[in-house]
Amino acid sequence: MAKIVLGIGSSHSPMLSMPPEFWPVHAETNDKRSRELVSPKQGKVLSYPELLEEAGDTYKGRQTPEVFAQQHSQLQHGVGELARTLKEVNPDTVIIVSDDQDENFFEDNMPAFNIFWGDTCRLRPRTYTENAPASQKASAWGYGDSEMDVPVDAPLGKHLIEFMMDAGFDVSHSRYIREEPYGGAIGPAGYVWWKRETAPKVHGLGHGFAYVVRRLMDNKPIPIVPINQNTCYPPNQPTPKRCYSFGKAIRAAVESWDNNKRVAILASGGLSHFVLDEEIDQQVIRGMREKNGEILCSLPKERLQSAASEIRNWITVAAASEHLDFELVDYVPVARSAAGTGGSWGFARWQ
Repeated sequence: MAKIVLGIGSSHSPMLSMPPEFWPVHAETNDKRSRELVSPKQGKVLSYPELLEEAGDTYKGRQTPEVFAQQHSQLQHGVGELARTLKEVNPDTVIIVSDDQDENFFEDNMPAFNIFWGDTCRLRPRTYTENAPASQKASAWGYGDSEMDVPVDAPLGKHLIEFMMDAGFDVSHSRYIREEPYGGAIGPAGYVWWKRETAPKVHGLGHGFAYVVRRLMDNKPIPIVPINQNTCYPPNQPTPKRCYSFGKAIRAAVESWDNNKRVAILASGGLSHFVLDEEIDQQVIRGMREKNGEILCSLPKERLQSAASEIRNWITVAAASEHLDFELVDYVPVARSAAGTGGSWGFARWQ
């Protein structure tokens, strides 16, 4: 019988791979123009000036070079500690639960759950035009700096798909990513109130999975099974309760597999961002620490919009890892602007 021997939760923000001196630059070039700043208090999109007014003095004084340097050090320690744990446990396979953001899925096909089970998946490093913001260029390496074919545990992927179908989860599946350039559109729907278009380009392994290969596996990939959850885009985001049930089913699927492999499961993304919501973060952490499914299943959906929606990935992995002991390695809420833009970056493990 296969078994899950390790659970990991990790943020995958560009800020984790970006020198701290670029953090205020990112706030200036990105946050002030963002259309996806969802107010935790109101559950709706606000402009940067509106968010700044709502925040008042809450986050003032947290944008000093000294604070940013300390937080950056904490983030590197968190990443390093999870990478060390993964190397030490050395599982045979890593199931990665993450989400797609205008990479491989658009509104011509947006599944709630997708499992990839090809033999390999191509990782392509990010490229930017010459006039792209310096902060983006500085963080690109964190999502892959070497083009490679990442091995996939196709037999486990196939088993997961078949088990999920029998368990009442109508998952979609993929065996390859198209080689030709393609693009698409997202929205308007929900908080994405405009039609956002991505020009055709050659895609590869999504950022949430590529981050794991580069930062937590140090470009020495263990065979993976990528599971995409549509955390981000209305109207078919799975509810917290559905993600929790999905995680329970993943564990049952692994344990029903006629194989003796040691499996790790990893949540990539989160916690709250692009606007800090430390209250919802603490609810999630409490639910995981107490192994309290009621807390995790009842998280308010209006607080899980925009990038904070990636908390759903943690819910799934927490449910799959409840038989293991939870440890919060670190929790670092970074306010890169006085409006509270930035994110709460978390690192956790179940062993």
